[in-house]
Amino acid sequence: MEHRSQAESALGGAAYGMLFVLGVVMGVVGGFTHPAWQIGPIPAAAIAWVVALFAVCLGAGKLMHGRLGVTVTAIGWLLVTMPFTLQLGSGDLVIAEGAPGYTYLYGGLGALVAAYALAPASSSGSWLLRGYAPKNPT
Repeated sequence: MEHRSQAESALGGAAYGMLFVLGVVMGVVGGFTHPAWQIGPIPAAAIAWVVALFAVCLGAGKLMHGRLGVTVTAIGWLLVTMPFTLQLGSGDLVIAEGAPGYTYLYGGLGALVAAYALAPASSSGSWLLRGYAPKNPT
């Protein structure tokens, strides 16, 4: 069993906290800007956000050496994106129906699943804690 000091545990927790915040920020900014740019009928901004979400989540999984990095980032994105699909009393929507909204929402969900599937399954420790193996008392 691996023993970590309090400082190493705090550093790992801070890293996962920042990945969660990154997911929240991507959800807020992507939610409001996904319909901004279209090339004819192609929702280019929504496609760019889906690719960026996939890259960030996969990068988080690879840097943290496990799928927890993908999961934490994805939860941040989902906690912002899902309420954006709800219609307010005045009829306003952040992620509206149509090609950009569907591409961003369902493409983003597909990107999260793909990033989770491609991330390394083992959690041998994050890149932050590499080289700080517990010392044997012998």
